[in-house]
Amino acid sequence: MKAIRRSPGPHYQATIQLLRTSDVLWNSSRVLFNRWDLSVSQFNILNLLSAPSQGMSQTELGRALIMNRSNVTGLVDRLEKRGLVQRHAVPGDRRAYRVELTAAGQALIEQILPHYYQGVEDVWGTISVKETQHIASLLDRISNQTLKIAEELDHENEPE
Repeated sequence: MKAIRRSPGPHYQATIQLLRTSDVLWNSSRVLFNRWDLSVSQFNILNLLSAPSQGMSQTELGRALIMNRSNVTGLVDRLEKRGLVQRHAVPGDRRAYRVELTAAGQALIEQILPHYYQGVEDVWGTISVKETQHIASLLDRISNQTLKIAEELDHENEPE
């Protein structure tokens, strides 16, 4: 077992800044999507469903959003109530549904995406594409390492 640190290491400040940045991005996204009376998570569902496909199951949406299926159910319920998505039964599986955009949902996401895409570019400002790609690569490594650590911790916490 590794020794436990008693004080911050050299990566501590970068981690705190990463968490702050994530929080600022999330909150700024909320402000943007308020214009259409959507939460960030609702937008993310509409955005996922806007890709050419045969829809997605709620389990697939949960995996893509890193969210519990029960939370996805509530989000889909609210979007369905607004007429933006619809559920279709999966032949041969009475418990499964495919979630698809309605015409109204497609129209809404097409209205939002140009604002979202511009906002993303504005956020990166003068940071070059090369720098952006490097940051994305580093964030991917951090994400993978974090998942690995979480899995190890999960295994340590399993009852024997």
